[in-house]
Amino acid sequence: MRVMPLLITLGCITLSGCSNMFDKHVEYKYVEPNNYPVLKAVGYAPISLQSGVNKSQKQLMAIKASKLEAYRELAEQVYGQQITAGTTVAGSIAQDDFLQSKVQGIIKGAQVIKAYAVDDTYITELELNMKRVHDLYIGEIKPREVKKVTYY
Repeated sequence: MRVMPLLITLGCITLSGCSNMFDKHVEYKYVEPNNYPVLKAVGYAPISLQSGVNKSQKQLMAIKASKLEAYRELAEQVYGQQITAGTTVAGSIAQDDFLQSKVQGIIKGAQVIKAYAVDDTYITELELNMKRVHDLYIGEIKPREVKKVTYY
């Protein structure tokens, strides 16, 4: 009687192991998009409103601020914006109204096309070529799909 459960257990183990008995070779092909968009963004910063003791320091701060603003615009294009809004109503009268936006993401591969001052405003123009982003991504992740599976 004890032999029967032992035979059933051994049979199950043997059958479940059949799927792992064969070695296999998997060939992958890399998937590349048909076209690559080029995203552009412009950032602005007022020079005179920047903190600094002289005009040169204020201009350097405006350069940084305009570049960050351009990067923010690129992040908005790539990842979108999270919008939070609300209104408080008391006695059928709007008491408080707020609107808040948030952008979060990583931008790799963007290039500064132009950076220049016009009157009291510093302007930075950025460009994000998605072909370059794709090449950076391929170098790190190597996305792929199964092309062929050969069992031995």
